[in-house]
Amino acid sequence: MIVTGIDPGLARCGYGVIRVERGVIAPVCYGCVETPAGKRPGERLVQIHEEITSLFARFPPDAIAMEKLFFSKNTTSAMGVSEVRGVILLAAEQHRIPVTEYTPNQVKQAVTGSGRADKVQMQAMITRLLKLDEIPQPDDAADGLSIALCHIHVMR
Repeated sequence: MIVTGIDPGLARCGYGVIRVERGVIAPVCYGCVETPAGKRPGERLVQIHEEITSLFARFPPDAIAMEKLFFSKNTTSAMGVSEVRGVILLAAEQHRIPVTEYTPNQVKQAVTGSGRADKVQMQAMITRLLKLDEIPQPDDAADGLSIALCHIHVMR
């Protein structure tokens, strides 16, 4: 089974791909789709769609896990994230891949055992659980791996 975790964002859309085979969890790849601020919003969304679709083609996922939208004050940022979420949902539907969404607290709980874990704790656990040599960079890529790992733990 392959699970792709996605941390949606307009400037950086983090992703992490994890394979589960015979009970063994192993990272496949992780990274970010980065779009330049100087591009028009539509161009940025097209770039995200194309790169995520390419990722799905290279590592066809059985499931996609995505972070639920959470914002408190910056509605401008939330609008961009909402648009990216729409692009991800479109790409998933075009490939007939089911999407499950998790809140940040659900991800933290699944990965560290505490819904109040900070970013440093999350990165340390991801590095340890996936037996990585170093903390995944940038943070958005680590978040993508965390979201995928959350889905794997929830599905067990």
